[in-house]
Amino acid sequence: MAYQSDTAEWFAIPDEESGKTGLPFECTMCGRCCTGPEGYVLFTDDEARTLAARLGVSLDVFIERYTHETSLGRSLNETQTEHGHDCVFLDRTSVPGRAVCGVYEDRPMQCRTWPFWKSIVKSPQAWARASAICPGIGRGTRYSVQEIRVLRDRVEM
Repeated sequence: MAYQSDTAEWFAIPDEESGKTGLPFECTMCGRCCTGPEGYVLFTDDEARTLAARLGVSLDVFIERYTHETSLGRSLNETQTEHGHDCVFLDRTSVPGRAVCGVYEDRPMQCRTWPFWKSIVKSPQAWARASAICPGIGRGTRYSVQEIRVLRDRVEM
């Protein structure tokens, strides 16, 4: 495929080999999307209230214990581990050999939409760069063009 523009929806063009559109992704529970260099996981006020309720703490306690201020807004805290800066809710002990989210059902939208962020699906090159970090990119369930658009447009990442 001769790809020319970062603004085109390259994932809507049928793949030369398979003739399929969309992109495959399957979480391998490696935790790489939840760790690495210092970063940020932004969340909405509603997400903060939901997470506080899940943890059985007040919103004020949640903000104080589990978040910090960044130049982009409040972010979930990180814990320094041998893997890097793990999200405070990343659990590497409950399931041997797997990294699981301790708040999975209530995780922020930023987490729910990985790896279909604008910055990642903007070009085949960006998708390939992300696949070097995430072993689930390029395998498993093929997300449709429409599913990718919906996920891509939910957060500004």
